[in-house]
Amino acid sequence: MTGGALAGLLVGVILVSLVVGGIAGFFITRAVVRKQLKNNPPINEAQIRAMYLSMGRKPSEADIKKTMNAVKRAK
Repeated sequence: MTGGALAGLLVGVILVSLVVGGIAGFFITRAVVRKQLKNNPPINEAQIRAMYLSMGRKPSEADIKKTMNAVKRAK
């Protein structure tokens, strides 16, 4: 093999490795995120209502909407 062929082969192997690694990383990350969302679902209105009730306060719909909007903005 000449020097040019060897360099071309090296560049090809590096490019293929990057593509395969990117695809594998995408699927691994997707699986981890799905597992996290399954184990720790996002907060919903019922959970906010229970939180207010546990603090000894009866929440109004405005309180719940305001808290939901704050949670969405924090993300």
